[in-house]
Formats: sequence, structure tokens, C-alpha cells
Amino acid sequence: MKKTAVLALGGNAIIKAGEKGTISQQFANTRDSLGGVVELIKQGYALAITHGNGPQVGNLLRQQEAGEKEGLAPLPLGVLNAATEGTMGYMIEQSLQNRLLINGIRKDVITIVSQVVVDKNDPSMLNPTKFVGSTYYTKEQADELHSSLGWSLKEDSGKGYRRVVPSPMPKEIIPANIVKYIVDSGNIAIAVGGGGIPIYIEADGSYEGVDAVIDKDFASALLALEIDADLFVILTGVDRVAINFGKPEQQDLASMTVSEARKHYEDKQFPAGSMGPKILAAIDFLQRGGKEVLITSIDRIVEAFEGKTGTRIVRD
Repeated sequence: MKKTAVLALGGNAIIKAGEKGTISQQFANTRDSLGGVVELIKQGYALAITHGNGPQVGNLLRQQEAGEKEGLAPLPLGVLNAATEGTMGYMIEQSLQNRLLINGIRKDVITIVSQVVVDKNDPSMLNPTKFVGSTYYTKEQADELHSSLGWSLKEDSGKGYRRVVPSPMPKEIIPANIVKYIVDSGNIAIAVGGGGIPIYIEADGSYEGVDAVIDKDFASALLALEIDADLFVILTGVDRVAINFGKPEQQDLASMTVSEARKHYEDKQFPAGSMGPKILAAIDFLQRGGKEVLITSIDRIVEAFEGKTGTRIVRD
């Protein structure tokens, strides 16, 4: 029986640490990241693919800042999210199409620029905490940016001030039915890139964009639920989730129940800036009816599906 999986690629797989992020580098990294995905397709998995966009949207924000100095009007963050969905979706789509062609596999791959509904009264809207962009500012510069552009800025690790934006929880993925149709028909959809474009619904039912960033793992988990996926796969930089990470007593985990994952999270084993959101998204997926979560690295995805590596999280 065919199984459906949602694969969440990290944005750092496309722009790796220390790289400038040229389009040639991004295409090369995208091509390299898809070998395991093709193997899963050969095994009969129906797939939807999501991706992060942290480095990419950060670069676009820096371009906006540079353009402002030349008198160019900056684009709002929601539009930049849409832009990265298009550009990164194009790279993944074309690279995967070429891989499938080489392997004699006939499937369509399509990117869907995805609007995602959030609550405009989400608590994060009043207390932005998610850092975006890589530029640090002095206190005086931060005050000026707040006054002139309405930005919210907070001090980051004593290095200076960085822009922060709301990160509301996703409530509904507008094109979920279309994604499900594509996947159920045996083709591959790329959706909710970077968490999708955050929007809220007006009293008359119309949509309105909001300047925010949705966590891509939470959005990916919601997509997995809305398309009835059997498996939610989070691809990250490590083969297995670990407790006491980086310490002599580090312990790699082959499996966890929801209760065990929650306890480790409450024990501060999974930091907010790395594994924490992934574990919370996994717990949310399983508590709302999902069957199984697999966390592993892109390089070892096939071995993880075979049970040789990776961390599987299941309901109690």
C-alpha cells in the first residue's frame, strides 16, 4: 500500500555554512540534497516537499536594506517569503525533475506558492521574538529604525540589536487540498516553503498579508495533517536526535514516544534555536492524529527509512 510522506528540508541545506550563497552554489547544493529523495520515490512513496528559507530570506532582507540607501522602496517580509518560495521552489523543482529524468521516472513536480492562515491576535504579534536578517545595529541605529520604519529590534547575545518579527502559529494552509490532489495522483508538490506566506482572514472572508515569519516545521507538520500523510520527515544536520548533545555523555536516540520527547524538551535538552522547534512540531503532529515522525540528515535519509539511523517519534 502506498505511503504518503511530507519531507521538510532545512534552508541551510541549500546555503551551507561559510558559503556566500551564489545561485550556482544553491543549485549545486539542491542537486546534492535530492539523491535520497529519488530513492524514496523509487520505493513507491508519495511525497510532498517543504523547505526552510532562513539564509535566503536573510539575504533578501539585506538587499532591501541596501536598496533603501539608494532610495528604493523595500518589500515587506510577507512578499519576501513569497519570493523565496518561488526561487527555492524553482531550484528544487528543476533539480528533482532532472534527477527523475536521469532515473527514467515519469512524474510531474510542481511548486505551489502557499498562503498560510494565522491568527492576527496571536500573542507573538504583540511580542515579536524571531530574529530575521543577519545585520546587527547599535542602540542608536535601532531606535532610528524603529522610529522611521516601525521595526521592532532586540538585543541579540550582546552582539548588538537585530530585527525581530512575529512568528504566529499556522492555522490553515490555503492550498492544502490542491497539494493533496497532486500527491494522491502520484506526482510531487513543493509547498509551504519557509513556513508559507502568513495571512489572516478579514471579517468579510477576504485575505490580508501580515509581516511575520511562520516556523517551517510547524507549517510542515500542519501540511502533513491536512493531506493525511502517514509520515512526517524532518531533515536536519544530524543523523539522530541526541540528549546531552556535544557532551561526553551524549546519547543518540533511535526512538522516542511523545511523552519522552516532551520530558526531554522540558529538561532543556532541545534548544529553541535548533532542535527545539522540530521536537515541538513533531509532538504537535502526533497529538493531532499523525502516525509517525522521523528526524534525520539529508545524507542518510534512505538508511533512516530502512531503520538503520534516524530518530523515530511515535504516540504513547
